[in-house]
Order: sequence, then structure tokens, then C-alpha cells
Amino acid sequence: MPPKRLPIVAAATFVLAALMPMPLFAQGMLSGLDMTSPRMTKAEMSRTEVEALIAAAGQGKPIDLSRKALNGLDLSGLNLAGADLTAATVNGTDFSGADLSGAKLDQVWGLKADFTDADLAGANLFQAQLMDANFSGANLSKTRLVADLSRASLVGANLKGADLSADMRNQSMGMMRGTLNSADLTGADLSGANLSRAAAEFADFSGANLQGVDLRRAELAGAKFDGANGEGADFTDADLRSAALGGLLGASKNLRTGTK
Repeated sequence: MPPKRLPIVAAATFVLAALMPMPLFAQGMLSGLDMTSPRMTKAEMSRTEVEALIAAAGQGKPIDLSRKALNGLDLSGLNLAGADLTAATVNGTDFSGADLSGAKLDQVWGLKADFTDADLAGANLFQAQLMDANFSGANLSKTRLVADLSRASLVGANLKGADLSADMRNQSMGMMRGTLNSADLTGADLSGANLSRAAAEFADFSGANLQGVDLRRAELAGAKFDGANGEGADFTDADLRSAALGGLLGASKNLRTGTK
């Protein structure tokens, strides 16, 4: 008896699932994602093994942790500058105080990961899924943050010159952009950052430095700006419905509530 062939639609779905990067595919298939699978809950390496990789690589040479499951590991304080963590899973992983400057964190999946006081200057976080992560006091200057940081804590974080703007090149996959919905950016420094078309609904920018920030067409409904410095910020066509703007200081360029 000849082997059964998959229906064309089923076969196409299987091929897409196999070829598409995990976080991006999961973004559209979240309801079917098994968050209890070993890949999402267990680590396949120990801190000692990561330290051994760093030592073997030699001074100043980045290590490859791409596609590794590092969930729940304590990697605090490690020198991971330039490391490749592409498509790694880091749910609950502790990177506090670690050096991740220039690291590749594209397509990383890290629910509730801890980056407190970590140095991520110049790192790339394209299509990263870092919901509920903690970036308090972290250095995210000059980072490419087309990532989902919904409900993340970025209290006092340095986001100078960070780029969260929408990537308009592949609209067939939906708009890829920085997402800060319900994130806490109290006291964060976003001066010179690009949040054009970014999603930051109900985000808290209280006391933040927003000098020169590009917020054109950003989704800011319900956001809080109490005591924030908005001098030179551009809110052209931003959605500011129900946003708390009474305490926003210095902003005047195209600042209109209720616009979209």
C-alpha cells in the first residue's frame, strides 16, 4: 500500500512550522504553544558549563549559546559581551549585572527573565519575546528593540538612542515593532530614542527623560507621562487617547490628545 500523503494545506503548515523561527511562529500560534514542555521550562546547560565556554573562548571572544535552553539559570555577573543567544529560551533566567553588550538576542524567548543592572548596550533584540522581564537599571542604549516587552519593568533604565521603531520591510508577517504595553518606564532615560509606530499603551513614563524622542504614530493610549521631560519629543499622529499628559513637561510638537 503506498504511503498516505499529507493534504496540501496540512503539508504547507508543517513546512512553515519547521522553517519559521520559533518566537515569531509562536507569536501567531500562542494558544497552541506548550509552555510546560522541557524546552520552555528546563535548562540544558549549567552555569558552570557556561563559564567553561567563556574560559575556553578566551579573552574578549564571544560564545555561542544560540538555540540553547537556559531557563532558570543564574548567569548573573557573567561576561557575555557579543554572545550569540539567537533563539535561546531564557524563561526566568537571571542575567542581573551581566555584560551583554553587543550580544545577539534575536528571537529570544524569556518570560520573566531578570536583566537588572545588566549592560546590553548595542545589543540586538529583534523579534525577542521578553514579557514581564525586569530591565530595571539596565543599560539598553543604542539597542535595536523590535521586541515584546509588555509588562516589563524598565525603571531607571538607560534607553538613550534605542530603536523600537516598526520594521516596515515585511508586512506580510504583520507589523514588527517594539512593544511596551503596560511596561513601567518610571525614571527611564529615553532621550534620542526612536519609538515611531511603537506600541506603548498604558505604559508608565512618569519622570522619564523623553527629550528628542520620536513618537510619531506611536500607540500611547492610556499612557502616563507625569513629570516626564518631553522637550523636543515628536508626537505627530500618535494615539494619545486617555493618556495622562497633565504633568508632561516641555512637549509641544504635535501634541494632541485623541489623535491617531
